[in-house]
Amino acid sequence: MSFCCFSARKKSLQDLGGFSVKNIRLFSFNELRSATDNFHPSNRIGRGGFGTVYKGILKNGTPIAAKVLSAESRQGVNEFLTEIDVITNVKHPNLVELLGCCVQESNRILVYEFVENNSLERSLLGLNSQPAELNWRIRSAICLGAANGLAYLHEEIKPYIVHRDIKASNILLDKSFTPKIGDFGLAKLFPDNITHISTRVAGTPGYLAPEYAMQGQLTRKADVYSFGVLMLEIISGKSSSKSCWSEMEKSLLEWTWQLYEEERLIELVDPSLEEYSEEEALRYLKAALFCTQATADRRPSMTQVVEMLSKPVRLNEKELRPPGLLHNSSGAGKDLKGTNSGSSTKDTSTVTTLPYGSTPVTMTEMHPR
Repeated sequence: MSFCCFSARKKSLQDLGGFSVKNIRLFSFNELRSATDNFHPSNRIGRGGFGTVYKGILKNGTPIAAKVLSAESRQGVNEFLTEIDVITNVKHPNLVELLGCCVQESNRILVYEFVENNSLERSLLGLNSQPAELNWRIRSAICLGAANGLAYLHEEIKPYIVHRDIKASNILLDKSFTPKIGDFGLAKLFPDNITHISTRVAGTPGYLAPEYAMQGQLTRKADVYSFGVLMLEIISGKSSSKSCWSEMEKSLLEWTWQLYEEERLIELVDPSLEEYSEEEALRYLKAALFCTQATADRRPSMTQVVEMLSKPVRLNEKELRPPGLLHNSSGAGKDLKGTNSGSSTKDTSTVTTLPYGSTPVTMTEMHPR
């Protein structure tokens, strides 16, 4: 693997707060400009709050995705550094691989492996999506693969990582529809002796765990909550950001709980799915409800979630409690990524929490049916 050197490198790294690049390929700006046809609009494949992503092809034929940080985004520099720090040496089939970066003059570019089928949001929830192409086998595999990726981040590496922004647009799909978790700009590293972090709220409405959204208390269980919401989207084919269920305009999570209580949960399954295992679909939906319980300690670990999804286990529904629901009164669709990092981390949302104990419970009876 070759490393690109350039005269502005040392100065640029100092400008980024003394950050030291280790074990990462450094691309020159000209190399990436050539790969993306001068960042031509026709090669643009994504856009976020802090920059734009372009498809490119290196001279050796390797396809890449170049995430170009907006020049005006000072907060985006922090994301840039975090993303490098978190995943430079993290390798897993269900995580997008960081190939390198460009830190030259004012340019800040992350270079990722190119993932052919774009994001789950575009494939399943976008305006031009064709959800029928994502059959039950593919959707169940996406759920399980994403769960495996999160379990790896939460429990298999040290220090473990909380992603903080698990959502459909951050789940990328390769040519075989294998899911890969991307965008680690908001991620937090947790040393062994730390159980939670009090931090500014960052993430996306519709996926935020209530204890994190309202109190800034971040644990791995915030990711578990987001993953539960994501699974509901995958199975229903509907977005969690829209109140589109029934005449009362309930949120996706509220409507799921109502259907569960009325023993009509199977009605949530996307009607475009012509063939699927009813038993498996119900188990996945109930697993999502375990993930979104109001009390964080009642939610399963991601390893437990993987077990729920990968084996025909009997879920212990006596322990299942209603979900934590966040009602945003300050405007639907507000993105909290830009929340300032001052002493106040709350917005004007209200939260419904439920007075259940915080003692960990057994989520499954480990006996296959």
